[in-house]
Amino acid sequence: MTLERLWIAIAAVLGGTAVAAGAFATHALKPQLSDRLLAVFETAARYQMYHALALLLLVLVRHQGLAAPGWLAVSGWALIAGTVVFSGSLYVLALTGQTMLGAWH
Repeated sequence: MTLERLWIAIAAVLGGTAVAAGAFATHALKPQLSDRLLAVFETAARYQMYHALALLLLVLVRHQGLAAPGWLAVSGWALIAGTVVFSGSLYVLALTGQTMLGAWH
């Protein structure tokens, strides 16, 4: 499997789970969470989708040869890691109330 195909698969999983998370927040979590924690969860889903779309854009740029492949590889893996860390920490914060994973004022 080429890097481009792997990233397309990862972007599809990230995008699909972002949609599922948004639906889960609207239908299952709304009565369970405070408005503030619900907003945190929805922010995680929204930024997860942004990262999935950005990863697809990187695949397009890489496929067209519009930038150095080495930098694109670093950027793609950074987007994936950033999604896991950023959105993941927000999901944990919203679902558990644990504030040690992120800024909370």
